[in-house]
Amino acid sequence: MIEVANVTRRGFLQGMLSAGAFVLTVQVFPETLIASASAAGENSFAAAAFHSGVYLAIETDGTVHIIAHRSEMGNGSKTSLPLVLADELDADWKRVKLQQADADEKYGSQDTDGSHSVRDFFEPMRQAGATARLMLVRAAAQRWNVPEKECHADLHRIVHTPSGKKLGYGELASAAAALPVPKKEELQYKPKTAWRYIGKGAKTYDLRNMVSGKALYGQDARIDGMLYAAIAHPPVLGGTVKSLDDKDALAFPGVKQTHTIDTFKAPHAFQALGGVAVLADSTWAAFQGRKKLKIEWALGAHGVFTSDAYKKQLQETARKPGKVFRNNGDVDAVFAKGGKIIEAEYYAPLLAHASMEPPAAAAEFADGKVTVWACTQNPQGVQEAIAGTLGIKKEDVTCHVTLQGGAFGRKSFPDFAVEAAVLSKKTGKPVKVVWSREDDIKFDSYHSVAAMYMKATLGPDGKPEAWLQRSVFPPINSTFIPGTVNSEPFEMSLGFTDVAFALANHRVENGAAEAHVRIGWLRSVANIYHAFAIHSFADELAHAAGKDPLEYVLSLLGPARIMDRKELPADYPNQEADYKDYPIDIGRMRHVLELAAEKAAWGKKHLPKGHGMGLAVHRSFLTYVATVVHVEVTKDGELIIHQVDTAVDAGQIVNPITVQQQFEGAAVFGTSLARTGEITATNGVIDQSNFNDYPVARINEAPRATHVHIVPSDAPPAGIGEPGVPPFAPALYNAIFAATGKRHRELPLTRVQLV
Repeated sequence: MIEVANVTRRGFLQGMLSAGAFVLTVQVFPETLIASASAAGENSFAAAAFHSGVYLAIETDGTVHIIAHRSEMGNGSKTSLPLVLADELDADWKRVKLQQADADEKYGSQDTDGSHSVRDFFEPMRQAGATARLMLVRAAAQRWNVPEKECHADLHRIVHTPSGKKLGYGELASAAAALPVPKKEELQYKPKTAWRYIGKGAKTYDLRNMVSGKALYGQDARIDGMLYAAIAHPPVLGGTVKSLDDKDALAFPGVKQTHTIDTFKAPHAFQALGGVAVLADSTWAAFQGRKKLKIEWALGAHGVFTSDAYKKQLQETARKPGKVFRNNGDVDAVFAKGGKIIEAEYYAPLLAHASMEPPAAAAEFADGKVTVWACTQNPQGVQEAIAGTLGIKKEDVTCHVTLQGGAFGRKSFPDFAVEAAVLSKKTGKPVKVVWSREDDIKFDSYHSVAAMYMKATLGPDGKPEAWLQRSVFPPINSTFIPGTVNSEPFEMSLGFTDVAFALANHRVENGAAEAHVRIGWLRSVANIYHAFAIHSFADELAHAAGKDPLEYVLSLLGPARIMDRKELPADYPNQEADYKDYPIDIGRMRHVLELAAEKAAWGKKHLPKGHGMGLAVHRSFLTYVATVVHVEVTKDGELIIHQVDTAVDAGQIVNPITVQQQFEGAAVFGTSLARTGEITATNGVIDQSNFNDYPVARINEAPRATHVHIVPSDAPPAGIGEPGVPPFAPALYNAIFAATGKRHRELPLTRVQLV
């Protein structure tokens, strides 16, 4: 592993001056390190005396093993879900070991995106814990020959209440294993008052290894005898190799061979992009060899894609009637009467994920089977994509999941793992594919560009009597269904068809847009541009009506109530949740808005010249979030984000530490998208390549203080990882307007002059 020593500043400087260089002692990772670590964990789980299901095992020494079947990328699911099980089991968290699951359908869905890990598995984890607890209670009752109702669990032990006799979980493991698994209706869940961990907070399980350099990520994956691969992808989506001269590449020291990977056949879905791979005995040699390839590309149909022209096309489409997704009342009749009509257009560009760890996977093809190590959000998707590409059975693909240094949706696409498997089959050796930062930004599955058109007519009280909104963007389904140009209900429901304002006359439309790049999902997906348009426009209407934005938005929401399901489109998906369990609750939305405003001291303090506050409130992934941003715009045009206050109602919270981290991170993530995030293309080729031209927020640009205010709630658990992003950009832009009097309607701020 890596040896880490504490070095004083004086010692560091002395070493630099005396030796001319600073040397950190490093022990290289053994080639089989990851495989050995995983095998040890799997063997311990399998060999344990007691198993009550697929998620839990207990050894005779009392060690509790819990399977973490969702991926960990900073989202906290690897800690939060086992916490729920451990709480219901009444286990001592200090005696719990977590094992990252390989891809296996027995765990249910392992696709870690959409902010639904806890929502989907809160109850299954409770059930697993309660099942094991009951079996341990019954084993103890039989041992003591007493009624089981006289026994209860108490922190890793079963206690006989009348006598005070105790038996540890390890002592009971073998006996419990011999008992039948109880039926669901036999289980009794712990009351909320007895919870030890849920809602209390726990550090990330892997935190110590992360900060000490011992944690294993996709970039750490190694297999004995493997080759390293760098791939020259077609510069334009769907491009193919017209001619190849690899002579100079093969002459570079360390380069062993080159191979062509076929360009995908539409639809792309999760296939590899295609291109030419350079395989070498090191990543460095592979990257250098790739530079020496001489490739003539046939660019294909998407070579016509240039961002400026495409933007104008989207905006023109947004100004015309589109496909209707929601229609309440009669907006046309109201608009025909005239009155005070307000129109505005908004724009958001393509975005890259740019996670700190670019994609990486190591794969070995042998005897018609594949074993792959990947930093993936979707291990079952890896299985399916590799099996489909190589023509083998899904069961013949083993996918081991590593930690991920960020993902944001990109690593749900398993194309990089497919590349490793394809090259292993071609070479007959294990192959590790490493994407560089440039690869990651130039060949991403991008978050969609969008143009929005908004129109409203204001009545005598300043409130909208009619409201029309249109959104035009290349949909995600264009990546999966060729020729798709209009959105499906699921994308339109992300902050657009589910606008919660009390509007008697309201129409939502979508215009057609052809995709020229891979369109995928990025943290909060279409909510980003939809929230930007909706909540910026609401602020515009407030100022047009001469109203305070807080009071105005509260009036738009109307009184506390449950929105009638009939107000929403018949095909409204509600994040695949039952509307009875997760309705749109205007009271909860009002509460987070009022709470964020109160904590930010909205309207209660004098702001100096050049300062301003803006707000936005948004429901996404079944969670209610309000954000207030306090900014300063200096006379030189410098933007300073002094403070962010975010109020969150996500139902039952499992780990408040994770919630705070996710919403603090969302403020920084949102800052990057709002200030500098923009992907553009010229003749089909992406213009950006690294953080020099696709920058993320630096420390001096990020919010100076971010306060997260969690609303206690008994409602069912909702999303955490994504809902903090959507309200940030409109709140920021509204604050800039309050500070400067200038309204900006395009993301990012690099497109505008603040003063």
